[in-house]
Amino acid sequence: MTASNFLRIGQLSDLPDELVGGVVAIGNFDGVHRGHQAVLGKAEEIANAEGLPLLCLTFEPHPRTVFAPDKPVARLTPAPMKARLLEHLGFDGVLEQAFTRDFAGQEPDAFVRTIIVDSLRAAHVVAGFDFHYGAKRGGTPVTLAEAGLAYGFGATLVPAFHDESGTVISSSRIRAALREGKVEEAAGLFGYRFTIAGEIVHGRKVGRTLNYPTANLVLADDLLAHGIYAVRFRRADGSIYDGVASYGRRPTFDDGAALFETFLFDFSGDLYGEMVDVSIVSRLRGEEKFDSVEALIAQMDRDAEEARAVLSAAKPLSALDRAVAFEG
Repeated sequence: MTASNFLRIGQLSDLPDELVGGVVAIGNFDGVHRGHQAVLGKAEEIANAEGLPLLCLTFEPHPRTVFAPDKPVARLTPAPMKARLLEHLGFDGVLEQAFTRDFAGQEPDAFVRTIIVDSLRAAHVVAGFDFHYGAKRGGTPVTLAEAGLAYGFGATLVPAFHDESGTVISSSRIRAALREGKVEEAAGLFGYRFTIAGEIVHGRKVGRTLNYPTANLVLADDLLAHGIYAVRFRRADGSIYDGVASYGRRPTFDDGAALFETFLFDFSGDLYGEMVDVSIVSRLRGEEKFDSVEALIAQMDRDAEEARAVLSAAKPLSALDRAVAFEG
């Protein structure tokens, strides 16, 4: 298979023969950050060397959301975005295994036998250093390696990946950076610009009255700091526009529910209902309340000018960043 034939599979029974018997990277991979990319890259290396299909086995919804539904995890990469990133990284497909309490409660050896051996018939499994599986997380990297010897598949555990400061890269660390508005720091940990995806929804249309019509997305309100951002906006047809976005509650007007509102430069048209991606390049400032609409508009003009300058100077951080945020 090739990346152009990438498959998203929702259940084991739908797994095609061409993805059976290959190299399988296993993990949640929320964020597909540089630490995850070390695991995924090792799997790709083995698959290429052996001439085998390359599959990612991941879990939906996030396990922490299943066990603590009152505190759902703010997802860095919901399933469609994760799949898109895996495709860019050279995978042939992703199996999005339904994660339930029953699934989590099976004995570790049962997981290995039913999923890895009987269903996937994996030739080689690659996971991170901290991979655990089965009831009470009883399956460990050690037991996975032992299972490989017992059942005849290769098992590679990839060590923790550290950034340039020597600190381990993790999804929780990235979430903390985003909540503080440190999007450039987060991008360095991701290896690409943080990209949100969703459907354009109706807002109160205040922007139209200010000559700044916006395309609006709803985000998990604990994911990103409120403020003004320079962004790159990808439409469903692949066309990309630069823009300036405001994320927050519009304190000058209504202090209502948070929205991510993007003004696209050099664009006019109807985007309602369209699925889009927005890559965040830089945070320009925090959210503010203005004494008058005129003062707000003057600041919006300055924000737009600054965003244009930032975006004109922006360069891809990596091949993945180029594919996600720069190529139409």
